[in-house]
Amino acid sequence: MSIKHSLTESSEGFRLNRRQFLGGLGALTLAVGFGGRIAVAAEGSLQAGEFVPNAFIRIDKDGFVTVISSYLEMGQGTFTGLATLAAEELDITPEQLKVVGSPADAEKYMNPVLAAGGFKVQGTGGSTAMAGAWTTMRKAAASARAMLLQAAANTWKVPVTELQVKDGIVSHTSGKQGSYGEFIDSASALPLPADDQISLKDKSTYTRVGKADGMMRVDIPDKVNGKAIFTQDIKLPGMLVAVIAHPPRKFAKVASVDKTAAMKIPGVEAVLAIPGDNIIQGGVAVLAKNTWIAKKGRDALTITWDESTGSREDSEALFTEYKKLAATRGLEVGNKGQQVEEAPDGGKVIEAVFELPYLAHSPMEPMNALVEITDDGAHLWNGEQWHTADQAAMAKELGLAPEKVTVTQLYAGGSFGRRACPMSDYIIEATRIAKIAKQNGVTGPVKLVWMREEDVGGLFYRPMTVHNNRIVLNADGSVASWRWRVVGQSFFPTPEDQVDSGLMEGTHELPYAIDNMLVEQHLYQGDIPVSWLRSVGHTHTALVGEVLIDEIAAFSGKDPYQYRRALLAEHPRFLKVLDLVAEKANWNSPLPQGKNGERRARGIAIRESFGTVVAQVAEVTVRADNTYKVDKVYCAVDCGQVINPVNIASQVEGGVGFGMSFLRQQITLKGGVVQQTNFNNYPALRINEAPAVETFMVDSSNPPTGIGEPGVPPTVPAVLNAISAITGKFIRRMPLGAHVQA
Repeated sequence: MSIKHSLTESSEGFRLNRRQFLGGLGALTLAVGFGGRIAVAAEGSLQAGEFVPNAFIRIDKDGFVTVISSYLEMGQGTFTGLATLAAEELDITPEQLKVVGSPADAEKYMNPVLAAGGFKVQGTGGSTAMAGAWTTMRKAAASARAMLLQAAANTWKVPVTELQVKDGIVSHTSGKQGSYGEFIDSASALPLPADDQISLKDKSTYTRVGKADGMMRVDIPDKVNGKAIFTQDIKLPGMLVAVIAHPPRKFAKVASVDKTAAMKIPGVEAVLAIPGDNIIQGGVAVLAKNTWIAKKGRDALTITWDESTGSREDSEALFTEYKKLAATRGLEVGNKGQQVEEAPDGGKVIEAVFELPYLAHSPMEPMNALVEITDDGAHLWNGEQWHTADQAAMAKELGLAPEKVTVTQLYAGGSFGRRACPMSDYIIEATRIAKIAKQNGVTGPVKLVWMREEDVGGLFYRPMTVHNNRIVLNADGSVASWRWRVVGQSFFPTPEDQVDSGLMEGTHELPYAIDNMLVEQHLYQGDIPVSWLRSVGHTHTALVGEVLIDEIAAFSGKDPYQYRRALLAEHPRFLKVLDLVAEKANWNSPLPQGKNGERRARGIAIRESFGTVVAQVAEVTVRADNTYKVDKVYCAVDCGQVINPVNIASQVEGGVGFGMSFLRQQITLKGGVVQQTNFNNYPALRINEAPAVETFMVDSSNPPTGIGEPGVPPTVPAVLNAISAITGKFIRRMPLGAHVQA
């Protein structure tokens, strides 16, 4: 780990326009203000023996602190980041706190980063958790600390300025000492301090924030010993598990079902036809005593499908259509300078068409949700990432006001954006099954569990895209002009005359000094619904942009690292990250030679996403049989103020592994039928294929930016650029597969 330089902040993060977002919520609007103040605990929320100064901090008589997280913990370390902030401002030890998930309550727990963009909602996405918590959680903890110290001063009748606190113990110069817990009754009677009365620590006094040993992962112990509660762990009285058969041809309908064999299986309680619509597939659900029995029942069904409404989408046909569209002028997204028609003497025209497939999220925990419908409302248990949208969707499905739906947030075994589906599809499906079950006399709670096959085939993929680029180069390798045209689908219904910022992010915002650049967009209105996947538009635009920069450098005969340096001369933040990764990777030193016909090279890439700049160097070996292995990846990161360096390194390592999976992954359709079913034909990166990863962080006093997603975008182009350095061939279509072209 390396901490070197202080750089400036970029505040760009989650990108989604207001019209699209409200459309995704069914036009739900919330008149909730957020002026940077701490959300106050709801009236009546005080528990006996607890001090609850705000919605984020609770302290009991033993001085034990409970931190309330409005963000989902799905393995990305959010709970640990929040714990680090709270422990810092409260001056307590890691053993003196725990973190729990909040209920769905947008008024108290709205995401301040999204709120600043006009989206007054509660949710975890866009790598906004730490950026959103940086001020909110520190103020919440510092406010509690100030009240407890004032209570101690009042009790001891001494000036508060004479008090100090360490490890949750308040002490006075006279020798008096007491734990936080001794003062909670007195503190509860004090008024909340105003914002200007809350004093936050200076960076120079940090003992936990930014320290490698400041806070270990708070969620890991319970995940190791089995105490952590995921949706699959919840068992309620009278609960049944639902496993559903979706139509193989997407959006086909149930014509008939023979449930005789399924109902003979002991433990199967009901077989229900679940109507689909433009959001959920529908199908036939089997309700049983447990997941295994429900799956056996589902597999025993004989279903006849009415395919008249089914999709006929075919991936190869779509690529053909996309490429036709990409050859025509599109909606202007960004335009500066003038396009050059012909290459000058000694120059070159690069015509590059990239084809990138649909990708599934495939978290380790497939989609699931537990729903209980009561006489006056409903309850949802879930690894809840999209609180406001899911609460609203569930309420709409049941004909309830959103406040009648209670949400209990549990751990999630990954998500990568899937649990923040813009249309809340699996939440609606679970709710519809529970509703139809109740109509058929099955009144207990219902837990929907998708098998891996349902998860892989469950739609809402990363959009497939075609990128048509035309780059005119001068004789010296400089860019005379660049035209970049993207064809893809939007996450929401979007008019053809409107730019989809999620699809197009990272195209017209390239930091490189290119005077003449035109970016265009074509939106394809297809049958297959799509959704954001970890790093959103950057998953495809970074690949295209960084591979093309290497190809331009190759034409100019210049080193790809030095070529980037020249184009980034006006961006010192990028330069420092780029220089750091080149230094740590020993870019200017030759790699050790391969053995037995092996060829080796390095590739480099850099990308800013969610306010964070990440540069990566990949060391790659191509074997004699043209298989390849990524040996090592060096990563340099500027994500503003480092909160927990161990967690940042973990997120970047995970991002590298996630990105490397793209090298062999694709979702394909033939006649509306998804061809992939499980990890045997939709392979995730295996441990024996994983490279060594080293992460180096730039020191910064700027507010933290995102870290959950920015490690993903540079990975694939860095690997592809290394392979191109070996083979001399630039890759245009993904997935790459297990072999490269010699």
